[in-house]
Amino acid sequence: MLQPKPRFFRKINRKVIRHTYENKSNYVAFGRYGIQALEYGFLTPRQIEAVRRTITGRLKRQAKVWIRAYPDYPRTAKPKEVRRGRGKGGVDRWVCYVKPGRILFEASTRNPQKVSAKLVQSVLVWALRKLPVFAQVVPRVRTL
Repeated sequence: MLQPKPRFFRKINRKVIRHTYENKSNYVAFGRYGIQALEYGFLTPRQIEAVRRTITGRLKRQAKVWIRAYPDYPRTAKPKEVRRGRGKGGVDRWVCYVKPGRILFEASTRNPQKVSAKLVQSVLVWALRKLPVFAQVVPRVRTL
């Protein structure tokens, strides 16, 4: 599972997701097609791994996959049946916050003669079912 390296301040203040759009990773940079989020939410490492395994398994490793969603934000929780007070709970899981417009995954064929672009698109559409947020498949925009 994806998890960041140990850091000095493990528990951080809770992030407020403002209703804005993603402005950094909002374009397909590496592959020919990408999965773009359409709503707010967060991804867990299990969900990211499920999408990765779906894409690589259905394409039979004939395509390159880039994961651009990384769970780097800690979510804390207190154990069940523990009374209130006595500080913040321990780190329960790591999540990746998602805003609309963010590219989560990218894929590109290694050998265009064996695997068509249409197949890559259909596999990415199939992988959308594993995500907890609404998303769409977008092509790479050609720039001159």
